[in-house]
Amino acid sequence: MLQIIVYPIITILAYLVGSLSAAIITCKVMGLPDPRTTGSNNPGATNVMRIGGKKAAAITLVGDLLKGLIPVVIVKLIFPTESLLIALTALAAFLGHLFPVFFQFKGGKGVATALGCIIGLNLWVALCAFGTWLVVFALSRISSLSALTAAIIAPIYLWLFNASISVVIAVVIMDILLIIRHKANIQRILKGEEKKLTSKK
Repeated sequence: MLQIIVYPIITILAYLVGSLSAAIITCKVMGLPDPRTTGSNNPGATNVMRIGGKKAAAITLVGDLLKGLIPVVIVKLIFPTESLLIALTALAAFLGHLFPVFFQFKGGKGVATALGCIIGLNLWVALCAFGTWLVVFALSRISSLSALTAAIIAPIYLWLFNASISVVIAVVIMDILLIIRHKANIQRILKGEEKKLTSKK
């Protein structure tokens, strides 16, 4: 009965929360251009920084992270033993960010929301993934490469911390979608054309 009634309801609610695009809402409230039509046309924190500065980008980043974190934490508190439901909640929130029903299904690349989901799933895994990001960024100064490396290795960390197979599979699916979303970045990385962030930036 739980799986028949509760699972679909919670999964849909998580997707709707994920569909709340922090970038688009922040830009609208602050009187900035729509991030889907300006700069890189990506509704994410990096593009918001280009068009609105650090404050708008920080709000966007926190918002995107929280919409992945909050649904997972709530479900874990209410249904701590339902690992499949927890995994579906994380995946649904992430998919909401990528394909937001409120914004013509034009979402961002998903890094911040994925991080929020992973923090909710396992804080230690999130810290390990963040540590991986820091190491790769220190060596490369390429944000996209750092994010992709951390995301790809996250399922391994989850496995090492004895996460359920459903949670590991959910994060692997997120990784695949992240790679697809970063196809252009990956092509630039392979060509040596991806921009590096300077210490000033």
